[in-house]
Amino acid sequence: MELTGQSIIGYQRGGNTGELFYAFDPAAGEELKPPFYSASPAEIGKAAQLAAASFQTYRQLMGGERATFLRRIAGNLEDLGETLVERATRETALPAARIRGERARTANQLRFFAAIIEEGSWVDARIDQGDPARQPVPKPDVRSMLEPLGPVAVFGASNFPLAFSVAGGDTASALAAGNPVIALAHYSHPGTAELAGMAIRDAAREQGLPEGVFSLLFDARQSVGKVLVEHPDVKAVAFTGSRAGGTALGKLAASRPEPIPFYAEMGSVNPVFILPSALETRAEALAKDLHTSVTLGVGQFCTNPGVVVTMAPADAFAASLAALMNQTAAQPMLNRNIAGAYRRAVSERSAHSRVKSAGGQPEDVHTEPKDADNGPDNCRSRAALFQTDAASFVAHPELQAEIFGPSTLLVAARSREDLLNVARQMEGNLTATIHGTERDLREFADLIAILETKVGRIIFNGFPTGVEVCNAMVHGGPYPSTSDGRNTSVGGRAILRFTRPVAYQDFPESALPPELRDQNPLGIWREVDGRFTK
Repeated sequence: MELTGQSIIGYQRGGNTGELFYAFDPAAGEELKPPFYSASPAEIGKAAQLAAASFQTYRQLMGGERATFLRRIAGNLEDLGETLVERATRETALPAARIRGERARTANQLRFFAAIIEEGSWVDARIDQGDPARQPVPKPDVRSMLEPLGPVAVFGASNFPLAFSVAGGDTASALAAGNPVIALAHYSHPGTAELAGMAIRDAAREQGLPEGVFSLLFDARQSVGKVLVEHPDVKAVAFTGSRAGGTALGKLAASRPEPIPFYAEMGSVNPVFILPSALETRAEALAKDLHTSVTLGVGQFCTNPGVVVTMAPADAFAASLAALMNQTAAQPMLNRNIAGAYRRAVSERSAHSRVKSAGGQPEDVHTEPKDADNGPDNCRSRAALFQTDAASFVAHPELQAEIFGPSTLLVAARSREDLLNVARQMEGNLTATIHGTERDLREFADLIAILETKVGRIIFNGFPTGVEVCNAMVHGGPYPSTSDGRNTSVGGRAILRFTRPVAYQDFPESALPPELRDQNPLGIWREVDGRFTK
């Protein structure tokens, strides 16, 4: 399948007059062909117009029809075979095994949402039957269910070229709910994005869906994203990226004449609390597993543990972890911007008066690439381990800042209250982890109570890297980990972000959606007069 570098506008291709840019191979330090072209304002408008025009038809498709569409996309992605793997590997420096695993996850989550909408109960149908004989006034018949919002703009993530990008979970959940999608490719893996975009476009065309149910736009300088968020035909936005980027786009979404929902995942330090019993019995194993979690994917997961809180004595654990970090070879990061930002952050933390460099980072830490234009060293970075004490961590909020890369900060607590105070001062995060025993969980129940207000997922005796796609999963958390901690971007509840409830009062049976009719023709679970029933 040949890449063109042109946006996909419905079933058509964009032009080649926009700003030109190239993908970059961070491992080899070289540009990749073909050139890609930023979408023009006219192309952005055309994609939004087509999406709005397709909405009424697409939203009224039965769940089974949309499920077929999602399964077609999954099959098309798999049919791309090694072509997709090779391109994604070159654009990200991620190993082929990681890309194959991510493709499997992407296809599986498409089929996961297909099963949810095919079964149908996700619409949260509620029926309160009327009672015309009620006194002093008759009771109306009220029935409600979730309905789609309209065209959704999906921003691709740098660190997941498949699972959180063009065909990823945001796109899958938005399409599942009945919304057209306009995807914005991440500039660092545009070829991967184009291949995934063609898989979705072809699935739509094979099924005879209205043109505009999907479009893909390219952008060299983030200007397309701004125009897209502000476009009046766009009714919701999903974003995965930096806090600065998410905050800026969120303000745009909120300041529109018609403000729209903006769902951003913006980063997290995912604190790990290691209680004394765990240190006493398995310090070396914990150091090994923590090292794996910190350095997995060169630390470029939103769930890598960036803060580790221990209670004395933790010297043996810290020494084991430092030895492992020192042995970790430099690896290429996703792109030059990320690598440069990581090195700057490591350098700043190394210079912090209340922080000790404990191992991992090279002696010649530099804040900028050696050559701004080429060379594999531009993207290679080393692991970094730092130490501080609980009082300093609490007194210096800047130590909570995420360092996106293979780095973590050990925080030594002298007492139980020290440890709890660290938890109290934590910002919102995606996850928190506790290592200990069941007895510890009882004795540190107040730690759990604190963390329940700080994160979306609490892990016991595990590590946060790795997010299972299932109905119960929560991949979200209070600000600043996300823009809206009431939602999740992974799992069955992700579909709810792109819906709103609509009530029908005193409608005749024939005019009601099938989900709300008395005979329940779809056989879904519904709440009828306060009781769940089929």
